Amino acid sequence: MNHYVTGKIIKDLREKNGLTQSRLAQAINVSDKTISKWETGKGLPDITLLQPLAAVLGVSVVELMNGEQIINRNIASNIKNSKFYVCPICGNIIHSMGESLISCCGVTLPILEPEDDEKAIIDSEIIESEIYVNIDHPMTKDHYLSFIAYITNDRCEIVKLYPEQNAETRFFYKGKGMIYVYCNKDGLIKRIVKK
Repeated sequence: MNHYVTGKIIKDLREKNGLTQSRLAQAINVSDKTISKWETGKGLPDITLLQPLAAVLGVSVVELMNGEQIINRNIASNIKNSKFYVCPICGNIIHSMGESLISCCGVTLPILEPEDDEKAIIDSEIIESEIYVNIDHPMTKDHYLSFIAYITNDRCEIVKLYPEQNAETRFFYKGKGMIYVYCNKDGLIKRIVKK
């Protein structure tokens, strides 16, 4: 991701929208010479102009700074397409129902790719109306699980975990689904929940 919008991005988006430099300048209340300077790399738009510039060019500020339009290929937002993102700086956990461009603490976050629970660390047991999840995993300050998530056809529940607590939780059982756990060293791990 670029740290700031470039002249090439502005020019490409302007041309894609069929705008002249003059029409773009009029729309955001600057001179056409200013647009020319931006596009030739002899200047940059002030930060206060990014929102109006993005609006006229038909993109979000993130898209403007990234240089590409984000196209939503997941119009239905199916929860089965759940994606997780974790900020390596603050530990923020973000869940989306499809791919997204997510930034936190100035970092563009990659989609976490889940590994199957081959080591069988995730143990789940259905007890009456609950599913008890217990994970055989260290919970030290250096090596720990950050969260446990239970995803079914219509919901996602996330429980935040902290070092030195037990790696376990209970969810109301909502049927077949998927358990995800995130380890600060090994990444995202998943296991199918069946009745």
